Amino acid sequence: MAGGYGVMADDDTIDYSVHEAWNEATNVYLIVILVSFGLFMYARKNKRKIMRIFTVPPAVGASSEPIFYDDMKTVRLRQQLEMYYISRKHEQQDQTDSVQLTVE
Repeated sequence: MAGGYGVMADDDTIDYSVHEAWNEATNVYLIVILVSFGLFMYARKNKRKIMRIFTVPPAVGASSEPIFYDDMKTVRLRQQLEMYYISRKHEQQDQTDSVQLTVE
């Protein structure tokens, strides 16, 4: 069985080509596993940096919409405050009228 893999050939020598290939393959797998583990640990530690790379910044057109709604909220709040002020003013005026009527 001349040229057999990992067995003794006719001249009583062992063919080490399979063993060398196996050692090289396991070394490559070991390096891949260690690098993967290192990247995993780095990713856990720097999750925010990595997520910032993959997030898309908001478009200019999309950001104008929330500003519009914020402006609408402030306008509505201003209207509510004006109505409250007018109603308080009206209530005070009614109270002064009733006091004036009772005094006369």
